[in-house]
Amino acid sequence: MKKIPILFVVIAMHFSANAIQLPQVSHFTYDYLRINPGSAGSMDMVCLTGIIRQQMVGFPGNPESFFFNVEAPFSLLGAQHGVGLSVNQDALGFNTDINLNLTYAFRFNIGDGSLGIGIEAGFVDNTIEGFNWLTSDGSVADEFIPQGDPEGMSLTLGAGIFYRAEDIYFGVSALHLNNPEVTTVATEPGNYESKYNLSRQYYVTAGYNMQLSNPAWELKPAVLLKSDGIETDMDLNLTCLYNKKIWGGVTYRTGEAVVGMIGIELFEGFKIGYSYDVQTSALINHTQGSHEFVLNYCFKIGVEKAPQKYKSIRYL
Repeated sequence: MKKIPILFVVIAMHFSANAIQLPQVSHFTYDYLRINPGSAGSMDMVCLTGIIRQQMVGFPGNPESFFFNVEAPFSLLGAQHGVGLSVNQDALGFNTDINLNLTYAFRFNIGDGSLGIGIEAGFVDNTIEGFNWLTSDGSVADEFIPQGDPEGMSLTLGAGIFYRAEDIYFGVSALHLNNPEVTTVATEPGNYESKYNLSRQYYVTAGYNMQLSNPAWELKPAVLLKSDGIETDMDLNLTCLYNKKIWGGVTYRTGEAVVGMIGIELFEGFKIGYSYDVQTSALINHTQGSHEFVLNYCFKIGVEKAPQKYKSIRYL
């Protein structure tokens, strides 16, 4: 039974190196809605984003994640607001987590930009599918790994602030504020309950758009800090944008990986990107890296009225 011990080693190493319980992405600049509710509507456009991530390819039971975010701004009673929906599924070995969150942000102008103060509420559930794992000869399910179902859905709460101007943005957020308890009831090989609490997650984000002397080129440095109050990770990203259409970049994730990324805007508002992670930890000799794809589409709602001329009745 070789697969199961290897899998447990992977899980142990992964979470000891990264105590962050929420799944991570390399395209974090497209994923702010999921980690900071204050960012809802900050682009002043309707934005839809999908991210598919396959992490640590080559390991049995390697993490596979799917993310979908949609957000929109709106005006009501003379004030600016933002709303959003974030859904993600994260599978690791025989464990699958599903998260869904609804987000609201109140936005107001400060200086040349706008500040969003946001809250979110949603649920998380967990499923164990141990019987999908076979022994090393591929013939018999491992009877010592339980199969279970989530016992209801656990409420999760979050809050954050996010400021965005034309060339700069930054934000601070906290998720799982209520330390939600997740319960899984296993029916095989014996009846028992598995319970654990999700720790609070803290995020700090910042980025800057730097116009170079050649107007066709821009540099866009960005940083993301992630912490659960015990362990802290940081992603440092530098992206070079050409003609506002084509980009390439590199990210260093402390103690874990170096990431290369490329992308293009195929038509107005529709972007596609790809990234590849190379491990820098002890796993480098045991994995083929991580792949990630992102699709992003942003558009404005409403029709802008064309300027019109009117004649004064005094001159008719």
